[in-house]
Amino acid sequence: MSIVPRSLSDQAFEVVRERILSTQIPPLAPIRQELLAEELGISKIPLREALGRLEEQGLLRSHPNRGFFVPALTAIEAEEVFALRLKIEPDAAADACRDAGEHEHEAARAALAALESASDADVRSAVVYNRQFHLSLVRPGGRAITAQLVERLQVLAERYVRKHLEPEGREARAASEHRAILEAWLTRDATRVAELLTAHIASTLHDLRQQLPPADPADARPPARRRR
Repeated sequence: MSIVPRSLSDQAFEVVRERILSTQIPPLAPIRQELLAEELGISKIPLREALGRLEEQGLLRSHPNRGFFVPALTAIEAEEVFALRLKIEPDAAADACRDAGEHEHEAARAALAALESASDADVRSAVVYNRQFHLSLVRPGGRAITAQLVERLQVLAERYVRKHLEPEGREARAASEHRAILEAWLTRDATRVAELLTAHIASTLHDLRQQLPPADPADARPPARRRR
């Protein structure tokens, strides 16, 4: 059996996704397909495939004759994404902690250690490691569909998590909450895991409500085409 390398579309998908999540491509920024394809050294066909997948994931939007653009951070989307996390993630982590073995325990410890190391050096990397830590709490037990749903929501939440961590002191609070969640998870205290994770997600949403402006239909509009 031969190993099939990742397609150009897959590679472009990952590169552009991380640029969006890290705000290297900021909200409402248009995607300049010709320039981006040239930079990545690929044709526009695999790039368009990658952009289409990113639109399906909610990280891009498109508009006829104006192409793809990064949607703005909005209170409406934050409410929806974090409400879904609250419905799925605490119970998923609680179920997973009952099934986790020593290998999964080590993976969760390593994920938190990576997150805490990155937090001191690079907020951009810290948000990625935050996603990996949360995923490590729901993967044990073989509930693949649940893990995929949590991962999808984590990706959608990532730009909001980055926004949430902007004020001073937020990282320290999040780190303390993560350590408490992991401690309960390692001891298989499912009830406590669900309680702590619910409080952790809910407090983030509460803070975002203060940080994000009220919903404005203009937030969803694509950038205006430049006149030549």
